[in-house]
Amino acid sequence: MLARQSSVLVSRRIYSLHSQCPSLQKDRVLRLSWCGARCSGFSLPTSKLLSLGCGGAQPKGKNIWFTLKLKASMAGGIDVDGGSTSHKHTNRLAKEHSPYLLQHAHNPVDWYPWGEEAFAKAREEDKPIFLSVGYSTCHWCHVMEVESFENEEIAKLQNEWFVNIKVDREERPDVDKVYMTYVQASQGGGGWPMSVFLTPELKPIVGGTYFPPDDKYGRPGFKTVLKRVREVWESKKDVLRESGKQVVQQLAEATAAVAPSTELTESSVPAQAVTLCANQLSKGFDSKLGGFGGAPKFPRPVEVALMMRNYKRLEQQGKEQYATKALEMALFSLQCMANGGMHDHVGGGFHRYSVDEYWHVPHFEKMLYDNAQLVNVYLDAFAVSKDLTYSYVARDVLDYLIRDMTHPEGGIYSAEDADSAETTSSTKKKEGLFYIWTLQEIEEVLGKEQAQMFIAYYYVKAEGNCDLSRMSDPHGEFGGKNVLIKRSNVDIATKFGKMPEDVSQYLGQCRAKLHAYRSQRPHPHLDDKVIVAWNGLAISAFARASRILLNEPSGVRYEFPVTGCHPKEYLVVAERAAHFIKSKLYNEKTKRLTRSYRNGPSKAPGFLDDYAFLIAGLLDLFECGGDYKWLQWALELQSSQDEQFLDKEGGAYYITPEGDPSILFRMKEDYDGAEPSGNSVAAINLLRLSSLVTGDLAESVHTTAEHLLAVYEQRVKEVAMAVPLLCCAFDSFSVAAKRQIIIAGVRNSPDTDALMTACHAPFDPDRNVILIDESNPEERDFWQSVNSTALAMARKAQDGRALAYVCQNFTCQAPTGDHVALEQLLRQTFTDSDQLVSFASKPVVLVCNSLLRGISACIQAFTRLVLTCIEEHVSGITCEHCPNQIVSQLLQRCRPTGTSSSCTLSLR
Repeated sequence: MLARQSSVLVSRRIYSLHSQCPSLQKDRVLRLSWCGARCSGFSLPTSKLLSLGCGGAQPKGKNIWFTLKLKASMAGGIDVDGGSTSHKHTNRLAKEHSPYLLQHAHNPVDWYPWGEEAFAKAREEDKPIFLSVGYSTCHWCHVMEVESFENEEIAKLQNEWFVNIKVDREERPDVDKVYMTYVQASQGGGGWPMSVFLTPELKPIVGGTYFPPDDKYGRPGFKTVLKRVREVWESKKDVLRESGKQVVQQLAEATAAVAPSTELTESSVPAQAVTLCANQLSKGFDSKLGGFGGAPKFPRPVEVALMMRNYKRLEQQGKEQYATKALEMALFSLQCMANGGMHDHVGGGFHRYSVDEYWHVPHFEKMLYDNAQLVNVYLDAFAVSKDLTYSYVARDVLDYLIRDMTHPEGGIYSAEDADSAETTSSTKKKEGLFYIWTLQEIEEVLGKEQAQMFIAYYYVKAEGNCDLSRMSDPHGEFGGKNVLIKRSNVDIATKFGKMPEDVSQYLGQCRAKLHAYRSQRPHPHLDDKVIVAWNGLAISAFARASRILLNEPSGVRYEFPVTGCHPKEYLVVAERAAHFIKSKLYNEKTKRLTRSYRNGPSKAPGFLDDYAFLIAGLLDLFECGGDYKWLQWALELQSSQDEQFLDKEGGAYYITPEGDPSILFRMKEDYDGAEPSGNSVAAINLLRLSSLVTGDLAESVHTTAEHLLAVYEQRVKEVAMAVPLLCCAFDSFSVAAKRQIIIAGVRNSPDTDALMTACHAPFDPDRNVILIDESNPEERDFWQSVNSTALAMARKAQDGRALAYVCQNFTCQAPTGDHVALEQLLRQTFTDSDQLVSFASKPVVLVCNSLLRGISACIQAFTRLVLTCIEEHVSGITCEHCPNQIVSQLLQRCRPTGTSSSCTLSLR
């Protein structure tokens, strides 16, 4: 990630947070450009206590190809954990597990990890703290390390004047978010590396991002910054301490979000949330090149997910023209991303973002959280369109994760760096070297004549192809280099007189050869941490793919880098990842998660994102055919999440647990950026759980969900596009009666699998799938405790075949064992008004299950059915599993109509 540009200042008062503006949030922070020696888009304060410089550039700006000197610990064959060679310097970070901290273990800077040892030293010596936050695949973090942290002169100043603390933001997001909130509030932007000076009491003094080592372009360098902070600290300690206290108090107040009522105040907001967000996103839609917003373009998957849900709602409302438009925006954006250079055509997966509007030249790091989320929206696109383009891309990403990003025991790694060396003997690193090509290289690998179709297809040129936009390569650093970008295979087939399928096979063979050649290059650094939250996202992607991709037609040919494995293999990957987390990062006794794993569990606890993302992954794993024990664990984790993070009085979840005095204040977060917010995911989890269980548990999780939504009701009304996934949660809340499908069958049997696959064939965000194998005594006991109604319904056919029960709007269809008929039924769209009529031609079954919350809802639903029965002359209504205490009330509701002879009740 490139550092965001910003001015830095110290002030007695904190600047306005503008908390409603998404432009102040992470991946949409500032759309600035690097123009030679100047950062545009802001002015540098000159009359404040301290004025520091800006760092980091627009991607592919002046310094993007900054040459990095490889540390000894990163060069050929040297142990990055510091165990196989001697070093001039070794600090406390050598004992850590984080790859990012280990990268700095041999800096001359006397680094401390975040912890009491460093805090105590600062207090005892009354020294300010220099806090540096980054992550192992951060390009500008590497730049600042080489320029400043490996500089003996600068390190001497740091060690003499400050207590220096290094934090991996992926390992300690709680620390990162507190101080990033300060940096964004005081500057109007932020990014990594984040550089913040603190009092010994951990209160902020001043903050920024990347600083060059020396003064440049009229701006102070890092040495000047160190000197100025030290001077100000020595002369105005009391002032800085008091200012820091005030800043923290104001930040705590600004980030506090509460709702005194557990109920939403405006009933219209949930139903309108998706429309509001879609309308706002549509204003920024790039109809020529796809995506929502200009360059740099981030693949923010929650935007596409929101548009897909909007499409579904419009279709249900019969607004076909508007539905088609919403779907086209989503699908076109996915097509453009897949065709662009941000997609690694040779090895699979997606890079972090595109620096230009064409999705062409990327920032080359690869992040698990991006790739996992993108798989899910490509799967949704395939479910809607049945276009194999989208299933192919989903497979492309999943196969990349299996091949390059998976721990031998099943956990999935975090990221791959953007930078790599040119040769194995090189002492320098550059961004993108591993991924770019010259025309000569391609012709040598493929053969000059054989390469011509590939060259035409991927827009390869002798002079380099980074010429589509002035933003792609503004300083000519990509001369002669090519970032592969896909052209239309239909045009290429016509040009070369080939059939499209022959072109696809040929291109796959070319990609395989280039991949083998590329594999001999020095690889980018692999961050092999296994983070719970990001693995939760990946578990969801693999689980859903294992079921949705079974709907691909038979006989499809897959080309490299897609392996063409059977979709069920993806379920195995999902389950292995879940087992990894449970066995290595979950304490069965305390019911607590640990944040990450690398050569052992990290010291950091699990945070809200870890619980929420993992619960979401486990729910998908269960609903796609995984064991019921994954749902059981999800319920256990939900209880633990509520205990640690839930604001029971004010609603919503804090991102950190209580009890850590080093975290200055507990925040609640709602912004859905590169990663969705924990609160957005938690809201959807709660609503899903409320439809999977019954009784007091269902009531409790549903109430918690509504209270959470009430906290952010105003946020959605004011700037819905900042919270797309939260808008999806509001929308889900507005659908009172979701479609619930209960499959009664033996898990993994062919007939059960066929019904399960049919359940996931249509795109339906309102669907819940419950698979119950009543022949398993332990599973039967579990369902008896959480949803006895579903268990009572889950009866196989007399011949033992699996059956599917489809319920919606308080009514259930007759069970079916025909997977084709089931899919056809699920593809029908029913509104609240016509659902009952559709069942009126046959005896109606009312099921008092998790779809009906409480006795009053059951009575109300039954009354509606009775009236429909009378109007349509239905011969009978059955109330199945109705609680005994409401039978008499139901009978009374039917008899006063005066036509009870037309309505025969069967209460069982």
